[in-house]
Formats: sequence, C-alpha cells, structure tokens
Amino acid sequence: MNEITKNLLELVSDLSGVPGGAYNIREDGQCAGRQSTEHIQINSKTDKPGIDIIVQPETKGETVYIPACVTHSDVNDLVYNDFYIGDDADVTVVAGCGVHTDGEEESQHNGIHRFFLGKNARVKYVEKHIGVGKGTGKRVINPRTFVDIGEGGYLEMDTTQIKGVDSTNRVTRGVLGENAKLVIKEKIMTDGEQTAQTNFEVDLNGIGSGADLISRSVAKGRSKQVFRSKINGNTNCSGHSECDAIIMDEGVVSAIPELTANHVDAALIHEAAIGKIAGEQIIKLMTLGLTEEEAEAKIIEGFLK
Repeated sequence: MNEITKNLLELVSDLSGVPGGAYNIREDGQCAGRQSTEHIQINSKTDKPGIDIIVQPETKGETVYIPACVTHSDVNDLVYNDFYIGDDADVTVVAGCGVHTDGEEESQHNGIHRFFLGKNARVKYVEKHIGVGKGTGKRVINPRTFVDIGEGGYLEMDTTQIKGVDSTNRVTRGVLGENAKLVIKEKIMTDGEQTAQTNFEVDLNGIGSGADLISRSVAKGRSKQVFRSKINGNTNCSGHSECDAIIMDEGVVSAIPELTANHVDAALIHEAAIGKIAGEQIIKLMTLGLTEEEAEAKIIEGFLK
C-alpha cells in the first residue's frame, strides 16, 4: 500500500494499519491486501472484478473490513461485492471509499454491493465516503446496494459523506421477508457545486417486516441534493421514511417520498423538514463566545451526529 492509501484508510475506516480479522483492501482497482478467518472467507470473483464474502452460520462478534481507495486522477474503479451471511450470524462490515485526485482528470469509484441475509442473521454495515487531494479533477462515488433479508434478519446501514465528494448517486434497494428489519441512517454534507442523489426503495413482503430510513443532510454553497424514498408495503408491515435537511447560502434540497400500501395492514409514514439554521441558535452560541462561523459549525456538527 502506498502512503495515500494508508491516509485514506484512516479517514474512511479508522484504520491505522492492517486490521486484524477478515479484510480486503482495494487500491486503484486492485487488491492491496486480503485475509480470511475461520468463520469469514473472502474469495475473488471469477467473472467480474470483486469479491464474495461468506460468513458462516452462527458467527458472532467478528468484523470484516472492505475499504476501497483511489489514489490519483484518471481512475474509473468498478467492483462487485457479494455478502452471504449465514443463519444466526451477527457481524459488522466496515466498507468506505476514499478518492484522491492530483490532476485535472476525474476519478470515480462505483461499488455494487449485494447482501443476502439468512434466518435471524444480523449485520451492521458502516460506510464512509471522502474525497481529498489538491487536483482539480472531480471525485465521484456511486454506491449501489441491494439487500435481501430473510426471516427474522436485521440489517443496519450507517452511511456518511461529509467531505470532498463532488458527485454521488446512491441507490439502495431492499426486499424483506417475514419479521425482517432494515434500518438506514444517512448523513450527507455538500458544498460548492457538489451534487448528491439518494434513491431508496424497499419492498416489505414478509408479515411483520419493517423499514426505517433516516436522512440528515446539509447543503452549502451552490450544491444540490435530491432525496427519493419509496416504501412498498405489501403485507402486514411498518415503514418509516424521514428527511431532515439544512440549507445554507444558495444550496438546494429536494425530498421526494413515495409510499404505497398494497395491504390493509401496511402502516407507512414519511416525514420531511428542510430549512435554514435558526437565527436564535446562532445568537445563543455567540453569547457563549463563539464567532458566527464557529456557531454554525457547531450546530452542523450536532445535527449530523
């Protein structure tokens, strides 16, 4: 691994070196390091770029790291990662992508992830995206996540993008079985001319299934964000979608919810709130000795926690 990769790993995955346990580190479209464990196997795909991550049934308390790093301009990385989570397993997956540009050419990472959760399997998926570098080339990250959760399964996705990504188009699709749960927590901040699109769609097919989609975002400068969420309640189920956004400067945020109840016992809710920072909040912090800029930063930090 080069020094830029090491710095990116610390930013996106909180890694100060090679992790213990199972991991696969991707650098500029190639594998820069890999390790499997007794209960988690990581294998290269034979028909396309990417890996299969196989978690044995009843695996508990293990973490698998799969960060991807782009270290220079003019890179177009495409990867397919499939996760097969055995029955009654309970694991954490730490992904994340960092894109560094040093020239005028655009660089991008396109990660296509599929999760297949067995009966009563539980996964916490942590994904952080960051763009850095002194180059003028755009830093583009386009994640695609497809989730199939079996009976009693639970998947929590915690995604963060608050620095340096010029363009992103996040697509998440979910299909839930009986008593399956999906929780998605998204945090995004854009600035300058940056754009961010989020597209969620969940099919609640199993009795007792539920989805909770929560987005917190800040749009600064002339940046633009679009949040789309679609929940299809196809049986006795529950779904909740929430978008809270702060707009600053000339930022633009659109929230576009769609709820479809195809069953009399489907309970679906959407909430949205978009607006600027309240003046009294800034004044209160300024009376404590903060400048206006420091007060704004403190409010945003608390909002995105």
